Amino acid sequence: MSFHFKELTVWQKSMDFAQRVIEIAESNTSDRKHFRLMEQLESSSASVAMNIAEGRGRKSNKEYVQFLHISRGSLYETITLLNLFERMGWITHKHLLELEGMGLEIGKMLNGLITSIRNRN
Repeated sequence: MSFHFKELTVWQKSMDFAQRVIEIAESNTSDRKHFRLMEQLESSSASVAMNIAEGRGRKSNKEYVQFLHISRGSLYETITLLNLFERMGWITHKHLLELEGMGLEIGKMLNGLITSIRNRN
């Protein structure tokens, strides 16, 4: 048995994205009194790749596409939290731009994968 989702470039890039988000979140020097928001950021960023993997493991393309939509929603949630963090001064504008760039690429890849799967039916 192999895990075919690991071959997907969008999954690989989503893992890189989550790792980078978590690294930046953990380098935060604030007093972390808003730790629940930090945890939500880490969770939503990891959820992008997790939902790609879970969808790939489903038996139908309809379910797969549903999980890809959830993955895209998690990406948007992460970007929203990153914008809030930048407003609060918890991450730099440079980090926000870096992560938004990664997010835009992943979003385009998710949209392409969704379209590709739908066109198979």
